[in-house]
Amino acid sequence: MLDRKKWTAERANEWYARVGVIKGCNYLPRTAVNMTEMWQAETFDPGTIDEELGWAEKAGYNSVRIFLQYLVWQDDPDGLKKRLDHFLAIADRHGMRAMLILFCDCAFSGKEPYMGKQDEPVPGVHNSQWVPSPGLKRVTDRNAWPDLERYVKDVVGHFGQDQRVLIWDLYNEPGMSDMGENSIPLLEAAFRWARWVGPTQPMTTGPYTFDFTDAVPSTALDLSDVISFHNYLPATELEGYIAICKQYNRPVLCTEWLRRQHDNTFQSMLPIFAKHHIGWYHWGLVAGRTQTYLSWESKPGDPDPEIWQHDFMHPDGTAFDAGEILLIKQFEFGTGHSNTRR
Repeated sequence: MLDRKKWTAERANEWYARVGVIKGCNYLPRTAVNMTEMWQAETFDPGTIDEELGWAEKAGYNSVRIFLQYLVWQDDPDGLKKRLDHFLAIADRHGMRAMLILFCDCAFSGKEPYMGKQDEPVPGVHNSQWVPSPGLKRVTDRNAWPDLERYVKDVVGHFGQDQRVLIWDLYNEPGMSDMGENSIPLLEAAFRWARWVGPTQPMTTGPYTFDFTDAVPSTALDLSDVISFHNYLPATELEGYIAICKQYNRPVLCTEWLRRQHDNTFQSMLPIFAKHHIGWYHWGLVAGRTQTYLSWESKPGDPDPEIWQHDFMHPDGTAFDAGEILLIKQFEFGTGHSNTRR
């Protein structure tokens, strides 16, 4: 019998105890400018993925958070599922389980998603070709929803018993791109559709803000089996956000962080995550076509910065900061410091 209810806090905490310490990153291969390019048949790049996840394995990661694109599924549902299965096989060989994201309101490019050849990155601009999923117009277009429902039920139904999938993040940053509370109905529907197929993995959606004058954060947290959040603020402000999340008495994950130039670093954040038993996924593994090593404030033609905002490795697999590898390898839950026992 399918379990279609929100997980109890007890079940969520038992799951967290089983999976252990989560050390991950948000992942696209360096050859992909956005998730459309990552998953289209013509540009899916398993060779690069295998190489980069091998580097990640050696650095101490055990999970990746990845974005899917509804349009790729709409164009070729079976093809997307085959490519996702291939990706999960590669990740599994490298000791990594995946957090899968179905929807996303972020639209750095200012464009709706589209199939075919993606535009080239704008030199000097952070994440210049990132597009949302399913597209901002579809979020509020109820005529599009029957197909969005099929997408959620197909993907979650196909991989909902798959041990290589760690957790579902159904909707990345709902309300972004000036969508605000207009995204709440689709957010609620996504959880309803996903629960209908009864996955064995928990589900979450993390707010990017804790401004509770906006109903999006409280809705996301109330729906989630496991609590997650994003934080790009200085580490001195992190514990206040963790305290809000801990009120739900469920496991807490920080699924986006790392803004080195604003004291949001491995050195400053990991001790706090360790102290409060927070699993984590920072933004970016290998510097590539997304150009997320550049700051959000970067302008066309800007040179590469001395201090990267996001990303962990150069395209040849060498670390931006070799000391960060040691911090990842040593990380474990404790009392506010990394422990070297392994």
